[in-house]
Amino acid sequence: MTKILALWAVPRSTSTAFEWMMRQRGDMDCLHEPFGEAWYQGEEPFWQRYKDGDKTTKGLTLESVWDDIQARATKGPVFMKDFPHYINHMWTPEFLSNFNHAFLIRDPAKTISSIYNKWPNFDEGEVGFPEQRALFDLLTALNGTPPPVIDSDDMLEDPETMVKLWCEAVDIPFMPEALKWEMGGDPAEHSWWDGGSFHGNLASSTGLKRQERKYIEVNDASERVKQVYRRMRPHYEHLYQHRLKA
Repeated sequence: MTKILALWAVPRSTSTAFEWMMRQRGDMDCLHEPFGEAWYQGEEPFWQRYKDGDKTTKGLTLESVWDDIQARATKGPVFMKDFPHYINHMWTPEFLSNFNHAFLIRDPAKTISSIYNKWPNFDEGEVGFPEQRALFDLLTALNGTPPPVIDSDDMLEDPETMVKLWCEAVDIPFMPEALKWEMGGDPAEHSWWDGGSFHGNLASSTGLKRQERKYIEVNDASERVKQVYRRMRPHYEHLYQHRLKA
């Protein structure tokens, strides 16, 4: 089995745009949050806001997902993007040794305000920053060196440079042509959540293009966003100091 290239992100961190870029390469089997589907919609859901009557899928478990990923990896290279908080109880050294790990981070002012916009009643356990930091620290301790970290704002400000640096860090060829795609892609083909509704902007995009860095004034946000932001910011800053730099 070849090692699975894993991008560990948090919700609303532009990770699906990154995944879309990886799909354009054509050299990997790309998976969209496979553990997340079982965490939210498996036969025994893990998410904090689950209530009787919510969607479940018989036979779908974290274990069945892992079996499928391993089977795919015996056939060729696999890339997956997912969120560490879905599987933090599975982080044994043996399990983690199956992956080539990398991290995508984004300012929690942006991710949390975006989550709040979609889910005003979100649970703090769905935000993902503490688990992302914990996995990063665990891998650093196990391997002696920190895994690669790419910051979303850095990537969007200079996509070609940052993606090239990331490819070098995870030891795959850089394919500049993968930064562009045709408008009209259907995220629902690859996203299990709500018909791809979280990725509407992706369907009208044509690639990873340079964007001016924008800031969000947290003081103008809701009290709920400000409260969670204060607790998440230190975790983001911890990984930020290890980010790849142009």
